[in-house]
Amino acid sequence: MITGLRGVFALLFALLVAACGLPGIDASQSGPFAPGVDHNAAGVDGVEVGHRLIAAGEFELAIKSFNRAALDRGGFDAEILSGLGTANLGLGRLGQAETLLRRATTEYDPYPEDLNNLGVVLMEQGETGEAVQILRRAFALDDGESTLIRDNLRLALAKSENSATVSPNENQYKLVRRGSSDFLIRTAG
Repeated sequence: MITGLRGVFALLFALLVAACGLPGIDASQSGPFAPGVDHNAAGVDGVEVGHRLIAAGEFELAIKSFNRAALDRGGFDAEILSGLGTANLGLGRLGQAETLLRRATTEYDPYPEDLNNLGVVLMEQGETGEAVQILRRAFALDDGESTLIRDNLRLALAKSENSATVSPNENQYKLVRRGSSDFLIRTAG
């Protein structure tokens, strides 16, 4: 029994000695507290934050970010309207998404990405004929370079030609962002 207790005490002593050798917080460089906020640093653009939030699936926060960006820029522009439309589409607010994307494509020079996203909204609403026309415009403006726009156009054409054979739950529409990211909207199924 005594040797068992000595073994336990020896093990505890060894663990305590080993724990003393672990590096702790180095208070000489920054202290034990988190770094503060640099009030002189430039803030990140609200539109970029909105796009990142959309990519993360945080559509409500993205809408707030785009609205803040509109205040910073002194009003709405095509990129902000498009971002708001995309975020509303992600939330399933098809009417609001359509209104915002139509404004982005009619009040400003349309970008292929904005036309694609409007086409996706129209497909979601069952307006296949108009969606095909919009997606053809997007494909033409993009010179056929975007595979996402081409896939959406193919899907819209297939749906318009064979509306009885294409199940709405099998569709996967792709939203396109201006820049390096893309977004995929899957219909509920």
